[in-house]
Amino acid sequence: MKKIFGFESWKGKSPFESLTSQQKTNTGLTPEACNSITSWNRCHIRDKDLRKIHRAASVGDAQEMEEILLKSLRHLNDRDKMNRTALHLACANGHPKVVALLADSKCRLNLCDNENKTALIKAVQCQEEGCATILLEHGADPNIMDIYGNTALHYAVAGQNMDMAAKLLSYKANIEARNKDELTPLLLAITENKQQMVEFLVKKNANVHAVDKMKRTALILAVNDPSSDIVRLLLQQGVDVFAKDNNGWTAKEHALKRGFNL
Repeated sequence: MKKIFGFESWKGKSPFESLTSQQKTNTGLTPEACNSITSWNRCHIRDKDLRKIHRAASVGDAQEMEEILLKSLRHLNDRDKMNRTALHLACANGHPKVVALLADSKCRLNLCDNENKTALIKAVQCQEEGCATILLEHGADPNIMDIYGNTALHYAVAGQNMDMAAKLLSYKANIEARNKDELTPLLLAITENKQQMVEFLVKKNANVHAVDKMKRTALILAVNDPSSDIVRLLLQQGVDVFAKDNNGWTAKEHALKRGFNL
């Protein structure tokens, strides 16, 4: 993860926009994930590749879905070429009525697609809170990780969806889950300079002493933006200002390098 969250100026643009394509992949959050606020990453659908149940799910045809399920449940968990189920497609495209029909028919809630994303991860990533709520109420697991190590909570943080984050936590989502770059949801919120999400997670007792795989503390990550109130918030939480990253640098040294006194 070289210079993934490098200490360059991100003023006037999102942190994600300052990264190269390779860096975006290496963060553990793909472009579609980090841009989930502005890009909902709806599932790409090729009609000829889909069974009847997948087509009904993708367009949200609840009546057609009900007829399919009444005839037979044999295809309830069938996959398309990307290993997506009808539940994945309904969630990603925001069709809660279809999601409810599938869940009530006892479909398998935690099946994963080619990126190891569950239907719940897709619902959260695509900001479909209604679909995500139905899944959680039916017992979907909020702690399954995709191929990047991200959980549904990581995607809620990336989308700065505090309502969704709160709901996930109420269903026992792991607030300290680490993705492949050892980023907890709190560290991810800090790297993306999402102040409200950071404040929310701190109030929910997220570990402010966590470090990423380069041993960068929350404070080291936060001094990337010296104007942010995140630095002040972390200092108020009693974080260690002398902790060093893999390069032997403290948050103070990173701050001085950027021309301000921590």
